[in-house]
Amino acid sequence: MLRSVAKTKTKMAVQFMFQSHRRFMSTSNFAVMSFGDGSHGALGLPTSLVGLGVDAYEPTRVPSLPSDIAAVSAGHYHSLAVTSQGELWAWGRDLEAQLGRGLSSPRDSWNEPRRVIGLGQVRVKAAFASGVVSAAIGDDGSLWTWGRSKRGQLGLGKEVIEAVVPSKVEALTREKIAKVSFGWGHALALTEDGKLFGWGYSADGRLGSAAGTLETSPLESSTLENGELLSSTLEAAEKLVLEGMEKEKNMPVIWEPRLVSELHGIHVLDIACGLDHSLILCGCGTLLSCGSNTYGQLGRVKQDLGMFPVDISFRPTYIASGLGHSLAICRSSQSDDSGGDTVSIVSWGWNQSSQLGRVGPENTPMKVEALEGEAPLSVSGGRVHSISLTSSGEVWVWGCGKNGRLGLGSSINEAEPALLFSLEDHKVLQVVSGFDHNLVLVAE
Repeated sequence: MLRSVAKTKTKMAVQFMFQSHRRFMSTSNFAVMSFGDGSHGALGLPTSLVGLGVDAYEPTRVPSLPSDIAAVSAGHYHSLAVTSQGELWAWGRDLEAQLGRGLSSPRDSWNEPRRVIGLGQVRVKAAFASGVVSAAIGDDGSLWTWGRSKRGQLGLGKEVIEAVVPSKVEALTREKIAKVSFGWGHALALTEDGKLFGWGYSADGRLGSAAGTLETSPLESSTLENGELLSSTLEAAEKLVLEGMEKEKNMPVIWEPRLVSELHGIHVLDIACGLDHSLILCGCGTLLSCGSNTYGQLGRVKQDLGMFPVDISFRPTYIASGLGHSLAICRSSQSDDSGGDTVSIVSWGWNQSSQLGRVGPENTPMKVEALEGEAPLSVSGGRVHSISLTSSGEVWVWGCGKNGRLGLGSSINEAEPALLFSLEDHKVLQVVSGFDHNLVLVAE
């Protein structure tokens, strides 16, 4: 009985966005809006509207998309949209063929939404992306990937680093995949029956026991040895990350999905990958973390490599990750006599640009107090900003405002969640963030 309930919860979590706007299907069209950094074309806005590579400081409608978009997904620098008919559209950075257009397309066409080729026989129900790879899940549970990754994120076999059109991940043929989450070099896949698979770059135990052995990444050691990280500017911190990544080139790669064996018998409900860490929500309510803890993004005192429980006193129901910060929607019992539960966003990890939306210890999961009473439905993390959708349809943003990534009409940072007033007249169904851009699905 418990396993049956857990399976139901997994399907509900994965299909949440489809269900949330089903009531509008018979009377509404759907549109995608975008805002933030436009330098890679991830906004999908025409050159004549904002200028090539120009940022959008407020939510702006993406033209040239079908009117039946059912869900959106953001990679680091590109965007994906799934229609109710199972078609997949993509736009943004295509240097690694992650748009599924065959060979990399001309840069001046990146901002044009186009249908992904090679999926004509697949009815897509969900899509996910990293910086260099895209993935689609068919309605039969099959997983398809494309793009270019030297770290094995394609999951297509030993030393397969490129797929210019969608290719089926044969190692998962016998599984029905429900969700995929990508970091910079690693990937996790959750099946409909709650199993967890991992592949790609495996340092710091970010894939748990799927790697076989646990090794520390040069990225982790290089940043820890340099005391500048927490006090440096964003640019200096990014330089340290890039230097560490160069040293990682000879570190272990898992080329095909492997079962994460330490979770044998444990039903997994949700997954989220940051740049180099992972969060795993179990059916029993336990939230596990693994990978790099440079920014305190694992949320636990225990520093050992591997999967261990996050030190959190609330009950997580939904999880998300930014580059170096972690987010969770949690339930907690009321302290008064009302007898009900409160729903809150809890954050921890990197807070360089106030992307946690709160003050206090960064490595300790704590509530975002400014959103108390707002009933969040979803939350998403970018490089150094965060965005949330509430049950009342309001969108809240906080963190770094550079390039308009908060959609508030300026580049000003917001230390606490700010209401995105420009969306008040829209029926917002979904919000997601890439590294520096955001997508909003609305009913018209």
